[in-house]
Amino acid sequence: MIKRYQTKELASVLSEEYKLKKWLLVESVVAGVEEEARIIPKGLSKLLSKVVVKPERVHEIEKVTNHDVIAFLEATREKLGEEGKWLHFGLTSYDLVDTAYVLIIREALDIILRDMRKFLTLLKKLSLQYKHTPQMGRTHGMFAQPITFGYKVASWHEEVLRNFNRLCIAKEEISYGKLSGAVGSYTMLSPTVERKVMKRLQLRPEPVSTQVLPRDRFAFLLSVLVLYACGIERIATEIRNLSRSEIGELLEPFTKGQKGSSAMPHKKNPITCERVCGLARVIRGYVHSAYENINLWHERDITNSSVERIIFPDTFHLVHYITQKMIWVLKNLRVYPERMLENIKNSLSVYASQPLMNALIDKGMDRTEAYGLVQGLSFRAVEEKRDLKELAIKDKTVTQCITKKEIERIFDVQWYVRNIEIK
Repeated sequence: MIKRYQTKELASVLSEEYKLKKWLLVESVVAGVEEEARIIPKGLSKLLSKVVVKPERVHEIEKVTNHDVIAFLEATREKLGEEGKWLHFGLTSYDLVDTAYVLIIREALDIILRDMRKFLTLLKKLSLQYKHTPQMGRTHGMFAQPITFGYKVASWHEEVLRNFNRLCIAKEEISYGKLSGAVGSYTMLSPTVERKVMKRLQLRPEPVSTQVLPRDRFAFLLSVLVLYACGIERIATEIRNLSRSEIGELLEPFTKGQKGSSAMPHKKNPITCERVCGLARVIRGYVHSAYENINLWHERDITNSSVERIIFPDTFHLVHYITQKMIWVLKNLRVYPERMLENIKNSLSVYASQPLMNALIDKGMDRTEAYGLVQGLSFRAVEEKRDLKELAIKDKTVTQCITKKEIERIFDVQWYVRNIEIK
């Protein structure tokens, strides 16, 4: 991932140095359990707890071995002396790689989940702050019926909450490791050793593995991250739409000294929300590769490896980045309630077409006749730039069925939001 879209915390957790640290941790825990079971002599686990392996040395050895795990093991054995011969005893590469990677993934998820909680708190605060602020609801980009801005934000909150809960489930789904060996059949180490190691690493043993952990677990996790990114994109898209010049109900933060355009000084473009939407496209693009990785040959091939080195770090970085950006946008969001009311007024009250039609039906008019009457009045209102309420009051067919008091209620904006509940 390019540095522009990395976050500091995830850059640390997803670094090469941190990966080698986790590899050493797994090897140390395995050695400790093997020592207790008298599979290997005592001493290695204590030595491993003090070892530091530099990525530069691993890369240097890998140029010769063309195998990153063997390069790591050789670099580690250089620091272990005679005890080094027991390092990685009974393991295959992905006993180490997958188990350590799951530990890293869990830490990355904890960082993302922490900021999702902040995001949820902010959305809840906004929804309550604007729960009584009327806003025109739109369908197909057209005026529909009034809602409140708080209700719109409550919708965002609920989607983020669903994705938070899904991500918690995905974290549990990915929290498995393996020490089942070359083809997953425990040729060298027993399931008892695996269980003890996983317990110490706070993971669960994979019930039935091959040489690798099953990739459907990884695909599920990435799918949930993609769903969450799509939810963030929906919020960013809504802010972009509502900040359009002709709508003007919201505006993302525009900081002191910021410039909107190299050519047009008046511009305040929603560049952060646009960036979020663009990055969501990248995140979505990775889900296909994650699903392709599920299908490996026999007990394993290596087609998943190169893919995962890209799609998971990139996805974690981008998801965390767009979360932090949207937190910043919403903390500093400019909301214009007066403009929201102005847009409701600009609708010429056509939002009342359904209740007006239903009132006529309730008074005994045929539905087709009522629909045609209200449609005609609504179209006139728009064409003549006259309020639908005014036309309804002056229409004899309408007033023969509905009283003026009933018409007043039908066109009262507050009547449309009376049943909205935000807690």
